[in-house]
Amino acid sequence: MKKRVNVFISLVAITAMLLTGCSGAGGDQNESAETPGEQTGSKVKLTAIITKHPLTKPLAEMEWLQKVEETAGVDIEWQEITADWGQKKGTMLASGDIPDLFIGPNVITDADFAQFQGLFQDLSGMLDQAPNVQNMFNEKPDTKVIATQSDGKIYGLPKYQRFWPASASRQFINQQWLDHLGLSMPTTWDELYEVLVAFKEKDANGNGDPNDEIPMDWPGGIGGYFNPAVLLGSMGITLTDGSGQGYFVEDGQVKNFLTDDRYKTMVMFLNKLYKAGLINPEVFTHDYTKYQSIARGEGDTAKVGFTWGWVASDRFGEQLAPQYASMPPMKVSANYAGKLSWSYDHYSLNYGTNHIVMSAKTKNKEAAMKFINELYAPEVGMQVLFGSIGPNIKDNGDGTYAVLPPADTKMDPGTWKWTSTMADNGAFYIPDSLKLTLGTDMQEVLGQSEPLEAALEDVDPDKDVFPGMFIKYSTMDNNAMSLNNTNVMNLAESSFAKWVTKGGVEAEWDAYIKESEKAGLKQNLEIMQKYYDDYMNQN
Repeated sequence: MKKRVNVFISLVAITAMLLTGCSGAGGDQNESAETPGEQTGSKVKLTAIITKHPLTKPLAEMEWLQKVEETAGVDIEWQEITADWGQKKGTMLASGDIPDLFIGPNVITDADFAQFQGLFQDLSGMLDQAPNVQNMFNEKPDTKVIATQSDGKIYGLPKYQRFWPASASRQFINQQWLDHLGLSMPTTWDELYEVLVAFKEKDANGNGDPNDEIPMDWPGGIGGYFNPAVLLGSMGITLTDGSGQGYFVEDGQVKNFLTDDRYKTMVMFLNKLYKAGLINPEVFTHDYTKYQSIARGEGDTAKVGFTWGWVASDRFGEQLAPQYASMPPMKVSANYAGKLSWSYDHYSLNYGTNHIVMSAKTKNKEAAMKFINELYAPEVGMQVLFGSIGPNIKDNGDGTYAVLPPADTKMDPGTWKWTSTMADNGAFYIPDSLKLTLGTDMQEVLGQSEPLEAALEDVDPDKDVFPGMFIKYSTMDNNAMSLNNTNVMNLAESSFAKWVTKGGVEAEWDAYIKESEKAGLKQNLEIMQKYYDDYMNQN
């Protein structure tokens, strides 16, 4: 991390970006009763699980994947998971009856490796069978750091996808509604409140129905991508990779915003909005698909006034996207004189942890490694991410390629990508040398990131960003932190939903702090501080 370039330079230098998304996990298909590694004719029979986006088509329809299996000499029977993976994974791992391969973002975690020792294959001594993986490690040494456990073993391989910006979340407001009502873009929380009230009461979309506007919406969580924790940047907190569990670094100290007074201030503001009817009443019950569909509106009529997302065309659809403007971070109040910040997500967007994992029980590890090696070929990597050459990518015939627009002109490029292939959930490597022209949605992200540049250029990746991907905890600490985080987040999520919808954060705050510490937050902060200090002293 000491060698990271400045965030501002990174944003300007990137010429194309791409959709990141929240992928789901869970319901399974095609459950296999085959013996792992079984030989069938001239091909080796393997079994695999993938956690994929709900929009993604069946793997059997992905042309590139069929060619990879053919080249590797394997025939894979897939279970395709789109929801509730976390619940099913525990039962599966406890039974020890697992497939040959797992594919997906952190599909098996470092904590799983620690808890279920002996269940997963150490790949560190098999890399001579995967020259494409070795090439990734050589060209992007960070990938090897991410993959290697504290004892030198490698159970899961990462991905590298190259094109992503410094932040996943952009803040959008309907500029057409502002213009229609004669309002200016808000620069403080108080101004945002007044704008959202106007959106609710003055028929902002102009369709004659004063009750169909949703002033504010988000997917329902606290932190992570597209959630209101980015508002903490209004008070100087820099999130790391969305800070889904609340952790961040400030002045050399590992902290958690879930027990920070600035978080309480944010919760009180959201409760004020909710009581005024300015937040979608289904915010804590709708799923991501519903969250997306509402923002797509009806024809030219938008429904959502203020929200967060990856890029306007993905969040609102191609038809409504021109109505929306990307916003800079707002100040918490007009008299706030501190710095403004945002979420620094470069590492989680461009790298991924444990995207493919092998069972120690697979009977033909050589065939499994051959398949893995094919996945990490550069020309395959771009197809894992964007779709097959032909329908999704054009081969220009001179060593260069171009991502094609959607075959359905009514579909935005980001949605088409997730529909067509494994996308960000796959295991792959896209080298910086690959000559690929990206789609229009990637170009769109650059312009919509400009309002964030002033805040992001003040972020020092060496001092303001927790290097989570690069730290490997001991088995004991991993187990302790995993249990603690489960308890802490159960308390935090239930409290957050209650406080936003019903209030009470001020009266319950002190008791909540004590409960969070009892749930293990204090212990986790002590563990993370030790590892953070050690990491910083070594770099």
